[in-house]
Formats: sequence, structure tokens, C-alpha cells
Amino acid sequence: MTTDRRTGLQLRSTVKKDGLLELSLAEVPIAEPKADEVLVRVEASPINPSDLGLLFGGADMSTAKASGTADRPIVTATIAPEMMRAVAGRVDQPMPVGNEGAGVVVGAGSSPGAQALVGKVVAILGGAMYAQYRVMKAAGCLVLPEGTTPAEGASCFVNPLTALGMVETMRREGHKALVHTAAASNLGQMLVRLCDEDGIGLVNIVRKPEQVALLHGIGAKHVCNTSAPTFMDDLTGALVETGATIAFDAIGGGKQASQILTCMERATSRTATEYSRYGSTTHKQVYIYGGLDRGPTELTRSFGMAWGLGGWLLLAFLQKVGSEAAQKLRERVAREIKTTFASRYTKVVSLAEALQLREIAIYGRQATGEKYLIDPSKGLR
Repeated sequence: MTTDRRTGLQLRSTVKKDGLLELSLAEVPIAEPKADEVLVRVEASPINPSDLGLLFGGADMSTAKASGTADRPIVTATIAPEMMRAVAGRVDQPMPVGNEGAGVVVGAGSSPGAQALVGKVVAILGGAMYAQYRVMKAAGCLVLPEGTTPAEGASCFVNPLTALGMVETMRREGHKALVHTAAASNLGQMLVRLCDEDGIGLVNIVRKPEQVALLHGIGAKHVCNTSAPTFMDDLTGALVETGATIAFDAIGGGKQASQILTCMERATSRTATEYSRYGSTTHKQVYIYGGLDRGPTELTRSFGMAWGLGGWLLLAFLQKVGSEAAQKLRERVAREIKTTFASRYTKVVSLAEALQLREIAIYGRQATGEKYLIDPSKGLR
């Protein structure tokens, strides 16, 4: 190990049995890497929507209160009784947060593979990334191209592999184009660039005129605005032009999935040669992969009988395609991390700054263009 530090800070989220969420920084021992492991000084870790569920533990963050000190802040917030039932399995267990990140290898075990990574900038996935140091298997580290910074490589896994996974799922299930909701996000912008590069039809759904302009500005051809009075007609027209029959929905609740299936039915029925009371025989599929709307998913059955609605998770997809295929996807991400899979951040904060109420109020609302990056190494270098 090349660092002389014995401990490092780690951000933890704890659901208390009295119905309170507590966010705090803990001083934890830095483990000595085993033979096939490396020690990474984490210098960048994004706050993804998938991180916020674990971080906030179902709490009502409008009730958040701050205490502690500037360098050891503590945030507490109230969890409603119905939400406590959903998080009962993690009560009184301090849980580390952060799915992915990037940093510099500052220590390594004795194996040649681990030793070869010392000094390299690597991207890592494995949880507990909102921490100053992280021990990882050397084989699990993605070495970034020369000249890539940790900030540029911090989002190497969740968003890029999700975009690639959506396209690969489309191909494997026999569709030729796809629909994506909440499409102005960092992930959505990656998907626009990926589909343009691979020659794939993409229909983007957003909710604001400025998001339409943003996506058109990066080359998106089909962008439909849910707030427009012509939304259903616009979506149907885009589906006719692209032939998209599979959608990935980040919203989850409400009527969005039903609207997409309805417009897919309208689009596919335009080419029907005869009437069927069962609707089009073309299968239409919507996968829900996010939960921006936590309400019920509402379906109005106006899309025939050839349809499906299901959930889609990145880790389940990677397990399904196998390690060899997954590694090829990771290698493509590394090659194109500054182009197709580039991420943009509103602000970089330290671990302590990430627990300031004013910052939580911003990144916690998951608004487009307000993506945060945590740099746990601030003050170490």
C-alpha cells in the first residue's frame, strides 16, 4: 500500500427504528488489498437516480434537518410509517452509498495483475463509492484511456451500460427502433448519440420545450413533448416513421406507458390490411426501468392484445448476456468515454458538501441539467 493513511471517510445512510433517516460521514479502516486486489483513491462518483433510493431511504427530504459540524455533518429526515414498512429490512444498519466511480490506484496486492494497475486511472462499480478509498478486485477495474480524468470516467457503468443494454435488448427481441422517456437526462443524451452512431431509430419523450431544443441541438430527430396538445399525434407520427415497437420508461407511474402502447397500436394498425377486433398482431413492449413517478402505473386498454409491460434492470441484463458480452460493452464505453458516453455535471462537491441541505434540495429533485458529482478525495491530494 502506497498511502500512509489508516482510515478514510465514507458516507452512510441509516434508517432508524424510530422512523428517522440519518445521513453521516463515518471514519472507516482502510483494508489492506489482498493479492488480487487494488486500493483506489476515489476522486469522482456521480449521484445517479439509482443512488438516491438507498441514500434517502424513503424519507421525506422536505423535513430534513442539519446538525453536526462543517466537516462531519449529520442530516436527519422523517420517514412515513408506510415507507418504514418498505425499508424494514435495513433498520439500524448503516449502509454505504454510491454505485460507481473512478479514481487512481494507490495500492495493490502481490499479483502481477494488481501491481500493473498502480498509478492507473480506473473506473469501478461495486457500491460504497461515496468514500475516500475503495478496495476492489483488480479484474473488476476498467482501465481508462491515457489522458482520461476520474471525473470523465466516473459514469462509466450505470448510464453507458444502460444505454447499450437498451439497444442490445431491442436487437435481441427483434425490434428495429426504440422509444425513451425522460430523454433529456444524461442517459438520454448518451442514447441519442449512441443511436445516431449505430444508425438506430430513436423516439425521445420529454416534458418541456427547452428539453426539445436541447435534444434537437445534439442531433435528435424525433422529440415529442408531453406538454404539447398534439403529443399523441406527434408520438404516433414518430412511431410510424421509425417503426419503434419497444420503449424504455424512466417515469414508471401515471399514464405514460399506456400512452406509448396506444400510439404504438395506432402506428402499427396503419399498415394493417384487414380489421381485427384483437388489434395489431405486432408485439409492442414497454419496459419500466425507473421510478420518477412513484404512483401507480395506469393502463387504459386501447392497444389490442399483442403487448407487454415489464421491468428492466441493468444488472439482470448483464447477467443474462454473460461476462464475455458484458466485457465487450465495457470496453466500448472506455473507448468512447469522451464522445458517445460523455457525462456532464452541474457541480462537483465533497462528501461533506453533499450533506448540505441546499445541495440535497437540488440534486434530490433529479431535475434535468442538475446532475452532481461527488469528489471524496477533496483535501487528500
